[in-house]
Amino acid sequence: MNVEPIILKGRYVRLEPLSLRHLPDLSKVGLDPELWRWTPSQVSTVQEMEAYIRAALEGQAAGSTLPFATVDKDSERTIGSTRFMNIDRDNRRVEIGSTWIAPAWQRTAVNTEAKLLMMQHAFETWRCIRVELKTDLLNERSRQAILRLGALEEGTLRNHMITSTGRIRHTVYYSVIESEWPVVKRNLQNRLEPAGSPPSVKPG
Repeated sequence: MNVEPIILKGRYVRLEPLSLRHLPDLSKVGLDPELWRWTPSQVSTVQEMEAYIRAALEGQAAGSTLPFATVDKDSERTIGSTRFMNIDRDNRRVEIGSTWIAPAWQRTAVNTEAKLLMMQHAFETWRCIRVELKTDLLNERSRQAILRLGALEEGTLRNHMITSTGRIRHTVYYSVIESEWPVVKRNLQNRLEPAGSPPSVKPG
């Protein structure tokens, strides 16, 4: 697995390497408390957003994460962030997580295509045998979104995290494995282009 910063391009979204130059745009769209309701840590100020980005970049330098800024291609606005995390090269396993999208772009093609881009990179470029996703047990909206991607719910890790509010979080794990990827990929492409051929989704 050659884990290096890369741009992933689809029809609706572009995932580009996260950097501090994204701080102004992410601060404009990413300080809504509802975005961080179910996350272990909170981001409510520009300073906290800067710390969030710096922590992601530290993980990238350590080789454990590969963070992206999510860019809406129509408007060229940075509308969120996501990342590969818990990268396990020896076992060819990776997690997709720390995903958030500004409210105006939720329930659009953005999240579906971003997940398609990332899973395609994981399975077809890195040759992963497993992609993981997880969310708070109480985050019903996220749980349903992950299932719609085609991931399989595997179970719940009880008392998994202590959030910034002191609440003890139970975490639900999901996965897509290598043998399932062709069907998951086709279904995601059909969701993006139900009336015709799938969009061009390729790294660039």
